[in-house]
Amino acid sequence: MKTLGIDIGTTSVSLSVLDGESGEQVKAVTVGNDSFIETAEPWARLQDAEVIRRKVLEETERILSEYQDVGGIGLTGQMHGILYVDQEGNAVSPLFTWQDGRGNQPLAGGKSPVGLIYEKTGEKTYTGYGWVTHFYNRMENLVPEKTAFLCTIADYLGMKLTGRKHPLIHSSMAASLGFYDLERKQFKTDLLEVLGMECGMAPEITDRAAVLGEFRGVPVYAAIGDNQASVLGAAGKEPGSILVNMGTGGQISVVTDRMIRIPGIETRPFLDGTYLLAGSSLCGGRAYAVLEKFFRLYAEAAGMEDRAQYDIMDKILRTAQGEDKLQVRTTFQGTRTDPGLLGSIEGIREENFTPAALIRGVLEGMAQELYDMYCEMKPWINTETTVMTASGNGFRKNRHLLEAFEKVFHKKPVLSPYQEEAACGAALSCVQEK
Repeated sequence: MKTLGIDIGTTSVSLSVLDGESGEQVKAVTVGNDSFIETAEPWARLQDAEVIRRKVLEETERILSEYQDVGGIGLTGQMHGILYVDQEGNAVSPLFTWQDGRGNQPLAGGKSPVGLIYEKTGEKTYTGYGWVTHFYNRMENLVPEKTAFLCTIADYLGMKLTGRKHPLIHSSMAASLGFYDLERKQFKTDLLEVLGMECGMAPEITDRAAVLGEFRGVPVYAAIGDNQASVLGAAGKEPGSILVNMGTGGQISVVTDRMIRIPGIETRPFLDGTYLLAGSSLCGGRAYAVLEKFFRLYAEAAGMEDRAQYDIMDKILRTAQGEDKLQVRTTFQGTRTDPGLLGSIEGIREENFTPAALIRGVLEGMAQELYDMYCEMKPWINTETTVMTASGNGFRKNRHLLEAFEKVFHKKPVLSPYQEEAACGAALSCVQEK
């Protein structure tokens, strides 16, 4: 029997078919998620849920026609974001993605939703988290009139695949919305009520691999978070497993069998009663793209054709002499705990003010952000981590990034066996918990 995993990412949709016996990836498909909606607000990051739905259904139909022995469909996708659905399970809003910045925008009185929530409840939240987004929308009268529930995009796709009208979401997705009680495995309805939010909109939660229904006779399972799916697909689920991911954002995740709270680090539900310690860098792989844009703008100003500079940056590193670098802090978009924090470049001398030193500095700065978070986790991890798995195109396409992580972490990263880790993890989730 084979299993199909579907990952609804921010910029792409990936599908992977795994052989149930060998675990071999027999099919991988990735298509662009070109569903962003232009808005007048520069901080708004919205996507068209129906565009995503049509794309997923089309690719799923194609794969099931090719592999008729698929026995389970697992789902995952971008966490934190929400969309609103009506009583019939139809979307009545766009997808408010995890990148949406309304949680930091001033409301009447000048305070942001994040600040107001902390003042009223003491709960530390971040912009882009579902309940924060909903709080802003409610305060600004932006919640659609026909709204019955809120859910994530992956949960919505599960509903549309199976015809389900009410969302049922895995605890890993529920926790990503905020206001989630890890011990009681439910939303903190008392705090939501303090904020005047409608708890009846909350989706039903499961902490098992629940079957939502069937699509073309194949069981469809409740979606797990993309962080959890990536860890499962790349590093496994044993305590002590560590995964570093470099894509649109950056993330370090460590599996633990204990419920631990560390300031600045998220504790997330995983599988089989275990947890993930997760630290996220907001800029992540985009830091390297920002640097590439810098070189591209210079090349264009010098009269050269407008083309990507990544190959030239690679050549600069391969041919440069010495190991000089600049100390670059790649917090170009701030951090979860300090959105206003700026990046910086330090340690400039006449001898090291070179393109190679700047490129190395950015790469090691990307690694250092995640290493600092790992240092916060390490004293609380019982199992000695012997392997660090690396996933994401940032690592696969740039060996210099792997070298930077090895230098900063003093541990050589091992590339994930799968190229689409989250989609493969979703496929594996069909058989992990029964």
